[in-house]
Amino acid sequence: MIKSTFTARSFSLMTLGLALMTGCSKEEIQVSDVAAQASRSNLAEATAQGVVRRSHEYIILSATDALPADLASKTAAANGKLTTELPGTGLAIATSTDPDFAAKASRISGVRSVIHDFSYQGYNPVSARETPALNESDNTNPASTGDNDRFFPLQWGHTAIQAPEAWNAGARGRGALVAVLDGGFDLTHPDLQANIQESVSYVPGEPAQFASTAFSHGTHTAGTIAAVDNTIGVVGVAPDAKLLLVKVLADGGRGSFSWMIQGIYYAVAHNADVINMSLGAAIPRNSKYLDDNGTPDDPSDDKVVNETKEIQELLVAIGKATTYANKKGTTVIASAGNDANNGQRDQDLVHIPSGATGVISISATGPIGWALNPLTADLDRVASYTNYGTSDVDFAAPGGDAEYPGNEIVTVAGVRQYAFAFDMVFSCTSAGRYSWSAGTSMAGPHAAGVAALIVGKNGGQMAPAQVRAVLRASADDLGKTGRDPYYGYGRVNAYRAVTTGFQAQ
Repeated sequence: MIKSTFTARSFSLMTLGLALMTGCSKEEIQVSDVAAQASRSNLAEATAQGVVRRSHEYIILSATDALPADLASKTAAANGKLTTELPGTGLAIATSTDPDFAAKASRISGVRSVIHDFSYQGYNPVSARETPALNESDNTNPASTGDNDRFFPLQWGHTAIQAPEAWNAGARGRGALVAVLDGGFDLTHPDLQANIQESVSYVPGEPAQFASTAFSHGTHTAGTIAAVDNTIGVVGVAPDAKLLLVKVLADGGRGSFSWMIQGIYYAVAHNADVINMSLGAAIPRNSKYLDDNGTPDDPSDDKVVNETKEIQELLVAIGKATTYANKKGTTVIASAGNDANNGQRDQDLVHIPSGATGVISISATGPIGWALNPLTADLDRVASYTNYGTSDVDFAAPGGDAEYPGNEIVTVAGVRQYAFAFDMVFSCTSAGRYSWSAGTSMAGPHAAGVAALIVGKNGGQMAPAQVRAVLRASADDLGKTGRDPYYGYGRVNAYRAVTTGFQAQ
């Protein structure tokens, strides 16, 4: 059954992380009801912060995909400094302290518009809670090399999309390169290190390496896509794919759209086959007045800027970047967002980058009470928080949930934890650890992993239109027949993608 109504909860793109340390005692952990309620409170109240204008940072949009000649000197003449040119996209980045810079630079021949860059909260970090290590145990997946990975039994998402069956059919993502645009990453994580091809940071003053032992959103998403099949911990959907880790959000989850745009360009320049963006912001297209702190205010106040035009042009700028990626052969996947928003009803609210041109938008699914009955739990239930809408969702994938109402503690595969925790997605996090988390942030990587399997099956270098066609031909058409508001064209299926999906495209 499709869930026809959603709870009033509002989620950020990263909701709740419950950490699991390696090398911990195997004794059963004792936890209290108070702790459970606190965790659920974090999950329910982790709302995305506002989009804020960056007063001295600008994005220059060309009228075409080519930038005007001698743009640096012309920008300087308009009292600005050109910091980055992105040839082929028609985009450039500039700084200026002149309040009239945008108006002046917009008059440069060949320039379509000049807008402020904006910062946004791509996800909200939440404190992690440690649990004991996992014992060896049987699991519900078919026999595969993944069975040797210590925490594989907790990865119900792989069961939902038939990843082990795809591996058994010989598809493991070899030859595919996936760029993960996210926050910081644990570059030395034992389940990631061997698959990391390169890393880079676009966050000033922060390296790509995640700087603390808190929950690492970037490490979690990367692990779902391509954690190494090495018997140590978890295994990725595409365990033989390589990772290009691109930091476009600070470790605290905040970033700017110019960092995102530059990250997309970097990924394309380094021949990424797939880009995953488990990040984003929901922005009104029209009639939104914000001050420099992102606070709605009186539009008659001369300090307040009507951002309607800038927001519309920001969407154009991101669309230029994602269109460029598609033209260069890179498939772009993004999380649909966690506001439980009906995009068909509220067409003024746009989620970016999932709503940008050429981007494959992924909604989330997740069970309730999986730990109580792993063999019969509905893994394809629509997640309570996911954005939806026929035009807003292309495909669905496992993202997890925490809707299970009880506070009982159960044991699964040697791990004793709250039952609701097991309904979330289990993957890597900082300091060589593992954790649960829920959100469309976790759904996107499952789909990106399937895309990597498809590219690998093809021998690499596959046009995004072909990847999309295989995903569509192979997805399990849940809900209403055809494209529907919750599952899009269906929940991705790894096994069908690398078998019948190729035959049907």
